[in-house]
Amino acid sequence: MQGQPAPEEITAASTAGWRGAGEGPAAAEPLPSNQVSPHRCHRAPGKLHGRECLAGNPSAGTRGHVGGNMDSFGGAVTHAHTLGALCWQLEYVGTISIGTPPQEFSVIFDTGSANLWVPSVYCSSRACANHRRFDPARSSTYRGTTTSVATWYGTGSMVGVLGYDTVTVGNIQVPNQVFGLSLSEPGSFLAQAPFDGFLGLAFPSISSSGATPIFDNMMSQGLVSQDLFSIYLTPNKQNGSFVLFGGIDDTYFTGNLSWIPLTAQSYWQIKVDSITMYGRPIACPYGCQAIVDSGTSLLAGPSRSVGNIQYEMGARRSPSGVYLVSCSYIRLLPDIVFVIAGTQFPLPPQAYILQQEDGSCMSGFEGYALPTASGELWILGDIFLRRYYSVFDRANGMVGLAPAV
Repeated sequence: MQGQPAPEEITAASTAGWRGAGEGPAAAEPLPSNQVSPHRCHRAPGKLHGRECLAGNPSAGTRGHVGGNMDSFGGAVTHAHTLGALCWQLEYVGTISIGTPPQEFSVIFDTGSANLWVPSVYCSSRACANHRRFDPARSSTYRGTTTSVATWYGTGSMVGVLGYDTVTVGNIQVPNQVFGLSLSEPGSFLAQAPFDGFLGLAFPSISSSGATPIFDNMMSQGLVSQDLFSIYLTPNKQNGSFVLFGGIDDTYFTGNLSWIPLTAQSYWQIKVDSITMYGRPIACPYGCQAIVDSGTSLLAGPSRSVGNIQYEMGARRSPSGVYLVSCSYIRLLPDIVFVIAGTQFPLPPQAYILQQEDGSCMSGFEGYALPTASGELWILGDIFLRRYYSVFDRANGMVGLAPAV
């Protein structure tokens, strides 16, 4: 796409002979019936992009890689406010292929959704015209259905139909994978996006139209060695970001992984004990829920709580809706600490204040109004994930976090 910052590349490769990532947590109870046994490990490298602005060692066998470089940082969630061209510097995107022969697409590897979808040749929306489109007639392995599918991403949406074909993530080939072919992508958000579609990594329970997520098929088809995947998001262009399917690479973090139990198996949802600044609670004083989401660029939370944080860091809302901070404050502000399962996960001001190309600085927190049955809900997006190597353990219902290198 012309006129937008180039996305960061996520590619995939496999290498035999990696030892097992056996440092994962022991199962506290029998595995749910929808869990499957571990198999081989793959890493997938790729680009850094996101949906919108609010972006141990691997086991023996092969590894695929969704990693790459990045202009800024990555990701997105389902929120409503976009920040124009800045958004497209804040995301992590990878390349996959669909069909025989393969047709390539750039997608967001998104732990905040569960569907895989790409534009199709049957879509005439401006968003589809601006992107690569899947053509079923060009694939000898495609199988169509009449089942409709729809997904919403705050400021963007997709309506389409489900189909089946071979999907390749790096060198991980997943035959008979269900995916969405968009027929309509209304609005301007997806039209401007420097990626084609989404590859969801959340649980099947939130998949639209009951479509089986690709990671579940990797497991059931014996393509990965453990019922987990891990994500490393690099803050620079020297080291590649990646998603590692089926394993943990302990060369990308320091210390031990802290294991946090899930509070729901839909999104990757956990409990946060508190959020502190200057050593005192600034938000979530009595505990709150949070979703670990590689598809969200910023840190998103309830507007009132985020407003307290913006005030403490001296942020002021600009006419465009961005909260700007004096760049001189970066050396003066304290860490903002997320206390999770009794462990402190600090974010220094260099992480939560974003220096833009025009020399201005922007707060990495975004407020939203989203009532939940469980009370206060936060989205831990790529600002958080850039600081912490993250493991998404389906077998044991946990998220593992450790300081990234």
